[in-house]
Amino acid sequence: MIQASELILNPDGSVYHLNLRPEHIANDIIFVGDQNRVEKITQFFDSIEFSTQKREFKTQTGIYKGKRITVMSTGIGPDNIDIVLNELDALVNIDLETRQPKKNLTSLNIIRIGTSGSLQADIPVDSFVMSKFGLGLDNMLRSYLIDEVSNVALEDAFIAHTQWDSRKGRPYVIACSEKLEKVIESDRIFKGITATAGGFYGPQGRVLRLNIQDEQLNAKMDNFNFNDSRITNLEMETAAIYGLSALLGHNALSLNAIIANRASGTFSEDPYKAVDELITYTLNKLSSTI
Repeated sequence: MIQASELILNPDGSVYHLNLRPEHIANDIIFVGDQNRVEKITQFFDSIEFSTQKREFKTQTGIYKGKRITVMSTGIGPDNIDIVLNELDALVNIDLETRQPKKNLTSLNIIRIGTSGSLQADIPVDSFVMSKFGLGLDNMLRSYLIDEVSNVALEDAFIAHTQWDSRKGRPYVIACSEKLEKVIESDRIFKGITATAGGFYGPQGRVLRLNIQDEQLNAKMDNFNFNDSRITNLEMETAAIYGLSALLGHNALSLNAIIANRASGTFSEDPYKAVDELITYTLNKLSSTI
């Protein structure tokens, strides 16, 4: 039995941080970072059956073209993803009354929709990027046993290319779900490696008043190439989502609307339109194929 100190429940039986019970979520789940973006997705739904929020974790479940879908905000960073993925898994794969793992496990379909800037000149603003791999620079996933799900060859290549300082911990690389990749892909989608940082400023190469350990890291990342896979963008959640999903047996995919191109110095003339187009693209793919 899983002890109360390990799996914390609220008085109403919901999981501690997300404030959800099993009946509140669908098997198809869309992640967003910002709680205000949840309703930017559910505004397209035909109906909403459930809504709740605790802290930065806002959840709405409803129907889109006959498909039951949950939309959830995760907040920022790999530490929040650790909370969200473990508690979502508990909702479907642990009996919350007996505190025993279920014999028959459920695989959730999880798609993250975000915005990002492109690192590559040939990936223009207003395009969509799919994260073929998540490259974790954050160390969170290293608290788990990840050897069976990580891509060691890609990790080694990245470490050698960037002359990575081992004191920062070993980067990890996890592939996306092949099932969801096939569902979502099209000629409109660019694919690449998404780097996941453990912070917004120094970990992403930003300098305010503090010097950073490697001022050239972003430039090294820009020209990294492994078997024709390049690092397309940099954010704070994808690799953690991929890693925990792979370990727990869920399908995960990360998509970004590109609203800026760092290489060309351009910015989308209508970033809200680009995001809405990615949302409707994803919803239509989900409702028609899974």
